[in-house]
Amino acid sequence: MSDVLLTERRGRVLVMTLNRPDQRNALNAELADALKASLEELDADGELTAGVLTANGKNFCAGMDLKEFATKGPPASMGAIYNQPWQKPLIGGVHGPVLAGGLELALVCDLLVAAEGSSFGVPEVKRGLLAAGGALVRLPSRLPYAVAMEMSLTGDPISAAQAEQYGLVSKVVAPEQVLDEAIALAERIAANAPLSIAASKQMIRNSAGRTEEEGWAEQVPLVGKIFSSKDSIEGSIAFAEKRQPNWSGE
Repeated sequence: MSDVLLTERRGRVLVMTLNRPDQRNALNAELADALKASLEELDADGELTAGVLTANGKNFCAGMDLKEFATKGPPASMGAIYNQPWQKPLIGGVHGPVLAGGLELALVCDLLVAAEGSSFGVPEVKRGLLAAGGALVRLPSRLPYAVAMEMSLTGDPISAAQAEQYGLVSKVVAPEQVLDEAIALAERIAANAPLSIAASKQMIRNSAGRTEEEGWAEQVPLVGKIFSSKDSIEGSIAFAEKRQPNWSGE
């Protein structure tokens, strides 16, 4: 276990906590490597269904560690964290300024629970840079077009209340409730069939820019896989017997 990333299993949920509070949880090589390894563990472990990503300290994440970048370049694992199509649902519990690479890390998550007073932005244009970690790719599908464009061109942030209004975050709560609410949401997801969850996530995440015809085509092999699974039988039997299903992920 790495001191810069704390992990805890809560039933079928893996909780990952960024733990570089004195550096605003900026991603250096050590933290990026540890986070990538934990995300890979989440996807590979059949006893885990969902993950929660949160952070200690006043900031969720300040993005890339610029001090280390100046001497060593970007962390090798950062690209994989941002770009890899992680299979299992990831819930972000965020607080403070969620800006630049920190916002892009939040956008790796499928759902967000945010603290009151937090803010979200891509200020790279104010520094002569480009939000190259996924914000310009993902924001247009997570926000209304005009909001995504204004944020990206002005570099000005939006509040947690606005983020909730626009649908970027699922819920805004008091700061001390963020982790509990994120875990509760993950547990609601993890109570369902693992294969069905992963397939549903895949379909929704791939929907941006896809035609309806392409969507139906992508769904065909998923239907065959899910409807022939052991869990589909277990779910049906459990419903008939009026009991909770015992999912195997098979």
